[in-house]
Amino acid sequence: MQNRKIKTALISVFNKEGLEPILKLLNEIECSFISTGGTSQFIKNQGYKVTSVEKLTDYPSILGGRVKTLHPKIFGGILGRVDDIEDQEEMKFYEIEAIDLVIVDLYPFEDTVKNGASHAEIIEKIDIGGISLIRAAAKNYKSVLVVSNKNQYHRAFEVIKKGYTTEEERQLFAKEAFMTSSHYDTQIWNYFGGDFQESLKVSVMEQKTLRYGENPHQKGFFYGKLEEMFEIYGGKEISYNNILDIDAAVNLIDEFVETENVIAILKHNNACGVAIRDTLIEAWKDALAGDPVSAFGGIIITNQKLDLETAKEIDKLFYEVLIAPEYAQEALELLTKKPKRILMKRKPCKSPQWQYRTALNGALVQEKDRAITDRNNWKVVSNKQLSESEISDLLFANKIVKHTKSNTIVLAHNKQLIGSGTGQTSRVDALKQAIDKAKSFGFDLQGAVMASDAFFPFADSVEIACKEGIKAVIQPGGSIKDQESVNYCNNHDMSMIMTGIRHFKH
Repeated sequence: MQNRKIKTALISVFNKEGLEPILKLLNEIECSFISTGGTSQFIKNQGYKVTSVEKLTDYPSILGGRVKTLHPKIFGGILGRVDDIEDQEEMKFYEIEAIDLVIVDLYPFEDTVKNGASHAEIIEKIDIGGISLIRAAAKNYKSVLVVSNKNQYHRAFEVIKKGYTTEEERQLFAKEAFMTSSHYDTQIWNYFGGDFQESLKVSVMEQKTLRYGENPHQKGFFYGKLEEMFEIYGGKEISYNNILDIDAAVNLIDEFVETENVIAILKHNNACGVAIRDTLIEAWKDALAGDPVSAFGGIIITNQKLDLETAKEIDKLFYEVLIAPEYAQEALELLTKKPKRILMKRKPCKSPQWQYRTALNGALVQEKDRAITDRNNWKVVSNKQLSESEISDLLFANKIVKHTKSNTIVLAHNKQLIGSGTGQTSRVDALKQAIDKAKSFGFDLQGAVMASDAFFPFADSVEIACKEGIKAVIQPGGSIKDQESVNYCNNHDMSMIMTGIRHFKH
């Protein structure tokens, strides 16, 4: 297809910012303007002649502005094929002028929803004419250049200034126009309660190219708005693996109440240190003691304002990311002296309620695991009752086991993670790993508690734990041989809770 000069432009935009240079350029190449309402007045204010859509169609804007451009004089001018003789004859017969350039942005539906507008206001921000103009111009890219987003203005200026557009350029802008319309429709679908039980529709426009994926030979991208969740104080570029660890850290810390001084250290999505203490500095020291080896290069998160005293201790360790809801100014000044470390301040932000991932040639979607047991919905299945300290430790351990890769066992004592077995193919292997971890860092298992993410198929895990001095267990139950584990507890002075809630994490 031949190159196309721009003789006539239809311009109708909600946001006029950045439009002036393009108007000036189009005027210089003697392009005529067609426009609507506020945009028409804006063009006149710049000192240019403009034909109103109402004059061209001989129809006013009607139905409260819902119908402006929906007319054959407009859409015929956009959709007419310059290389089709019949199209050209019809356009001549009906006195339809060809339109070579369409610059349209859409009503800010997404922002209107975010700003808490009324339902009636939101409905009126569903664009009809604009989305139709964009789709029509994109469809007829062989003849028309479509600019569907103000972020394209700079590139559009560069394309236009050479005096013509190529088909390759017009097709690229058309592709982006369909992306704009697709994203817009997805946001509307979501507003009307569209969910994954009907169709998988996810559209995120904000994209960040990462250094690489999980490994240097893999490409990686992040689609999302990190700035909505965090204020980031310097540090190196956030990596693919950092994002996975940050997500795991946020999900874990949110299990704990705001009044508890909690610090957690994560590595490869799993907690290697967690502690609740009366002061933050004590929480840090005991979280680190849980596994000081794995903590090296990990992700650190707390639910409290980070004070200078704790910051000084954390600063002694090499870590990748540190997350807190707030930082004391002195702590921030200290920590930012090491420029490669990423410091993140959490902002209030609603977390997604659905999770999805690719699998085979499709996608898996599930509700986020928001269930957690408490004293009101568990069942003590052993004869021996639990002390308050055991109950506290079991609740603590069960929160951690929920966010650890399966198969997993978590051992805790005095609200401190002292050992965990993660990602094992056997529950017994997970327990043995947790025991070995605890012993390697000098922990005494006498009086510790054990949490399991799923049921015990046999009583062997309970027996192993008992012989190490563990006297309280929390697990979901559900095995056909549950009673064997219960019987072992009853015969060996152990306590057991069944929650009825499994926490597999694959």
